[in-house]
Amino acid sequence: MSGHSKWATIKHKKGALDAKRGKIFTRLIKEITMAAKAGGGDVEGNPRLRGAVAAAKAENMPADNIKRAIQRGTGELEGTTYEEIMFEGYGPGGVALIVNVTTDNRNRTVSEIRHMFGKNGGNLGESGSVAWMFSKKGSIIVPKSAKEDDLMTIVLDQGGDDLRDDGDNWEITTPPAAYEAVLEAVKKAGIEVVHSEVGMIPQNYIKLEGAAANQMIRLLEAIEDGDDVQNVYSNFDVDQKQLEEVAG
Repeated sequence: MSGHSKWATIKHKKGALDAKRGKIFTRLIKEITMAAKAGGGDVEGNPRLRGAVAAAKAENMPADNIKRAIQRGTGELEGTTYEEIMFEGYGPGGVALIVNVTTDNRNRTVSEIRHMFGKNGGNLGESGSVAWMFSKKGSIIVPKSAKEDDLMTIVLDQGGDDLRDDGDNWEITTPPAAYEAVLEAVKKAGIEVVHSEVGMIPQNYIKLEGAAANQMIRLLEAIEDGDDVQNVYSNFDVDQKQLEEVAG
């Protein structure tokens, strides 16, 4: 069972609190802006932008906010110039971490990320030190109440990779190109989606227990609370009960 799936579920449950702090909107606006900058402002013709806009709508972001973020990305409106940086490092127990940030001040962000790692039992690594342990894939998490046969049919028919038993949930993994088709098929089947994203999925997991697990969760929370942080990926695993107790 993957810590990735469990942690994503915990974050989903805590999403309302994050939204009150405005962090979700801020991160989504940055992602929309960067997606438009990288691939143009045509939502239908830009898969990254399409995903970012869909995520923004799911959080009830006003259409005007979305439009302005796209226009800043395409240069139609003036705005802050952002840079995307990927950090790689290690957490307690040798767990691998990838941190994606979008920042308007590289030096500030490097210093902040280094501090977060050091203060919480981790350390930054060189470029390429852990990225080889991950693959870019789609991840769709649904409740265990969904029927395994129905999900497997969707995975096979829509070009998904795998269906995994993840404790309280099922986790579907897909190639990036098949992600949207699989997600749409899951929704059309009336199956609840707990969490979904295209991200960096680890090839293997490291099981943590006790103090090391607690420290790892604190490190994740500290990093994800950073203003410039967009996404964090790791290959840790931990018991669901301990994860909920510490994250609660």
